[in-house]
Amino acid sequence: MEVVRHAVNQGWIEVIVGSMFSGKSEELIRRLRRAQIARQKVQIFKPALDTRYADDQIVSHSEMRIDSRPVASSRALLDLVEPDTEVVGIDEGQFFDPELPMICNTLADQGKRVIVAGLDQDYLGKPFEPMPQLLAIAEYITKTLAICMVCGNPANHTQRLVASDDRVLIGATGKYEARCRRCFDPRLAENPKSQTPKPNSHAEV
Repeated sequence: MEVVRHAVNQGWIEVIVGSMFSGKSEELIRRLRRAQIARQKVQIFKPALDTRYADDQIVSHSEMRIDSRPVASSRALLDLVEPDTEVVGIDEGQFFDPELPMICNTLADQGKRVIVAGLDQDYLGKPFEPMPQLLAIAEYITKTLAICMVCGNPANHTQRLVASDDRVLIGATGKYEARCRRCFDPRLAENPKSQTPKPNSHAEV
């Protein structure tokens, strides 16, 4: 007796990580636009607290934009994903709660392609949860690098330039810049007077 195998939707998780100004959101937008061009049903989400450039769009530092829906929690995101959605995009994954990896797993198990972008390290250079957990369960991982604003070498760190003990401090140019391993100083935010002079502009790569 011949066994007939029926094709099933294969879901997976893609994670894009790196420092600020490294092109994470730009790469996320590129992949989501390609899915839209392929006429796949795409839903895009961002954390509600990220209002730096727009309330209802993901915006890269290089001004690339794509419509998105702000959500307050991972559970709210799951509730909003429609059954026939094929691709789910999530920006600023580090701002979500610890349930995000479980929610992404659930969506991937449903046959959806899940793409998450976010910081893998905080301003102290420590792993930024829940991104490490997502990296552990993802099928595909992309590590992006910026340009160090001090020496021009590849940058893997996000340097905070203002004094604050808050782990989450929303901001971009003026509050943060990209730094390489050698130029990164996690104590800089404790003593702003010791800051290294920086250029007037920032570029995303």
